[in-house]
Amino acid sequence: MSDQPLYLEKEGDLAWLVLNRVEKKNALTQAMWEAIPDLVAEAAADPEIKVVIVHSACPTVFSAGADIKEFEAISKDPERREANRVAVREAQRQLARLDKPTIAMIEGACVGGGCGLALACDIRFATPQARFGITPVKLGLIYSVQDSKQLVDLVGPAHAKSILFTGRLVGADEALRIGLVNELYEAGEIREHTAAFARMIADNSQWGVRGIKRIIRMILDGVVDDTPETEELFRQSFAGVDHQEGVAAFLARRKPSFPYR
Repeated sequence: MSDQPLYLEKEGDLAWLVLNRVEKKNALTQAMWEAIPDLVAEAAADPEIKVVIVHSACPTVFSAGADIKEFEAISKDPERREANRVAVREAQRQLARLDKPTIAMIEGACVGGGCGLALACDIRFATPQARFGITPVKLGLIYSVQDSKQLVDLVGPAHAKSILFTGRLVGADEALRIGLVNELYEAGEIREHTAAFARMIADNSQWGVRGIKRIIRMILDGVVDDTPETEELFRQSFAGVDHQEGVAAFLARRKPSFPYR
């Protein structure tokens, strides 16, 4: 375990991106936001890592959001305010566009920037004690297009408006019902379930998993039909080493060992 407020920890073919500012309930500083793209790039460059899981070192809170003391200072300084905006945007964008699958494992409060970080992941698992809040209206602020789109893509415009117009806390059951989270697991079981799900992804063809993630990202970015790029991706699949291994394993009735990294 590291003493850094944010760090990457490998566990076989999984990587855990750990929020570790426990004494401050993982309140996110600008330095933490600025560190995320480098950690994401590290995970992207490591051929052993297949899935990244974002979670908290504290079992009772995912993140309380922005560091209010720093936030107060930033709000009074236009240059710092712009640097912070860019840092938050780039951190969430790089995480959302990592070519490897990402999972947020959420225990306790997941508020503000912490919720934005969870929304940037592909999949979200939570405990029944989790609470979600996006609260710019309580501070006289607005949510960015990138952040708003992440929320709308998940829950639809009506639920997004309900969350953003009120700034209320959304309980775990409601979050599951509206699609904000994928599954709920008890606190003592969520890590095991999350890791097992991640390993199920890791056992599959990474060419296939990453290609599918790329296609879904293109759809979320507005692509509505095949393009020359997507058609070429489809064609390349049939010539790839993972397809050859998948067919051979199927015919031999054995578990495939996909070579693509």
